[in-house]
Amino acid sequence: MSWQATILTLFPELFPGPLGASVLGRAAAEGLWALDTVNIRDFSDNKYGSVDDTPAGGGAGLVMRADILAAAIDSHPRNDRPILCLTPRGAPFSQIRARELAQGPGLIALCGRFEGIDERLFEARDVEEVSIGDFVLAGGEIPAMALVEACVRLIPGVLGSASSLGEESFEGGLLEYPQYTRPREFEGRAIPDVLLGGDHQKIAQWRREKRQEITRTRRPDLWERFSSDGPIRRGDNKEPK
Repeated sequence: MSWQATILTLFPELFPGPLGASVLGRAAAEGLWALDTVNIRDFSDNKYGSVDDTPAGGGAGLVMRADILAAAIDSHPRNDRPILCLTPRGAPFSQIRARELAQGPGLIALCGRFEGIDERLFEARDVEEVSIGDFVLAGGEIPAMALVEACVRLIPGVLGSASSLGEESFEGGLLEYPQYTRPREFEGRAIPDVLLGGDHQKIAQWRREKRQEITRTRRPDLWERFSSDGPIRRGDNKEPK
């Protein structure tokens, strides 16, 4: 059975969007993964199709109802897949979590809207709250696309070269090294000589040092975590110059 993503949304017409293009679209056509959507409005209990109501205790905006969302969730086979809700207050989504999800049967993504979701849903349906960054969007559809893409590209056979995954940003706790290609010189800027010399050991060392340098200067939080692991655990005892 292929990896399955189910999206619960008020706007199913937004999907597959970019998830149906390029390597992800080809992988879906080959049966490596599948995507379906559930329109939350189909479970409304009124003729207007509304799925929200005013917040208890007062306040601005509207809150999505737990009973309607629960009905939407229960309408689809879960098949041991986790339910993830895209929300700014969720735990930061990471490459580690993407890899865990990619190794499972798939996921169910709940896209919130309005002022939020009735808190009772999260406990009643064991919903995991995740965030793709410290900013706020109008809804969870774009974060859901990002989450699904992060997982699908890790499924064996989706990418043309699985070996490229090992040196990406966040793999091994570091950001990726700089990349270059033709032309050899661009507006007075040349490709570093070490990359053109053919010495693979020196190239590997240069790339390792650049990964460390970029991580240390751009993401001190990642660098601190990487450094605290120690050279034996990291398999690396070189410090950036």
